[in-house]
Amino acid sequence: MNVLERFGLELMSTLAQTWDGLLMAIGDYNILFDTLDIAVIAYIIYKVIQIARETRAGQLVRGILLLAALYAASYIFGLNTTKWLLERVIEIGIIVVFIIFQPEVRSVLERVGRSKLSVLPFAHNEEAFRRATLWGEPIEVICESAQRLSITATGALIVIEREVKLGDQIRTGVVIDAVPSVELMGNIFFKNSPLHDGAMIMRDGKVYAAGCFLPKPKQEQDIDKNLGSRHRAAIGISEVSDSLTVVVSEETGGISLAVNGRLIRNLSVDKLRQTLDYYLLPQKTEEKAERKTSILRRLGGKGRE
Repeated sequence: MNVLERFGLELMSTLAQTWDGLLMAIGDYNILFDTLDIAVIAYIIYKVIQIARETRAGQLVRGILLLAALYAASYIFGLNTTKWLLERVIEIGIIVVFIIFQPEVRSVLERVGRSKLSVLPFAHNEEAFRRATLWGEPIEVICESAQRLSITATGALIVIEREVKLGDQIRTGVVIDAVPSVELMGNIFFKNSPLHDGAMIMRDGKVYAAGCFLPKPKQEQDIDKNLGSRHRAAIGISEVSDSLTVVVSEETGGISLAVNGRLIRNLSVDKLRQTLDYYLLPQKTEEKAERKTSILRRLGGKGRE
């Protein structure tokens, strides 16, 4: 029996087994639970593909598909040595993948952990009231401080913590836990202050820590070379958390905001206030949609400024 005949027999046998399995599955099909099962698997596959396209994990998926094709070919054509080698690669490769792609895996798990389900009907209204109480006044303080710092071209880095806690970054600085004020922020970022070079982190509407160090961006080579260390640090912290980071440039006095790995540059104080309101305060549906469109327009798609 030559190779082509063997391949034909293997293919026919596989198709026959697949058809029998399909008929058996149709006979045992439960409309409610099996439909739900298929929907869940389809959603998981969709999210995996979506995440893979957004990160370097897309290269991983292509590599896995190539290995699967090689393994299938070695099985069909009886290439025992190649098959054995690929089996060993796959066994070890699972551990290697988790090591190499640890940042991506962590990012996915953080996204899952960020998802919120409101079980009680009043939970959303209670959360909206809490956020409005915490951030209503601090937003005005942040905007006025940014305006004053911009006029004097005083560099500033203000990180606003949201759902993802920034304990690792807070431990690198000095805990203050004070009510925010324009004077306090001015003193922290004053050029001769020992804390002015680090980031200030706000938690629950308070100035919680100052002089904090932030992580570097994941793809630093893709960022505009004209951006300084503050802007890069702002992008870096926005990549690993859902925080908002206000940056005042020491060179130009320009105001920027980093969110979700993107940098919105050259913001006016009014635009800064509107953006902070959108992310920190409850919005009516119409207002939220309008502001989201404006923010996405300023982000300019996928590229970084």
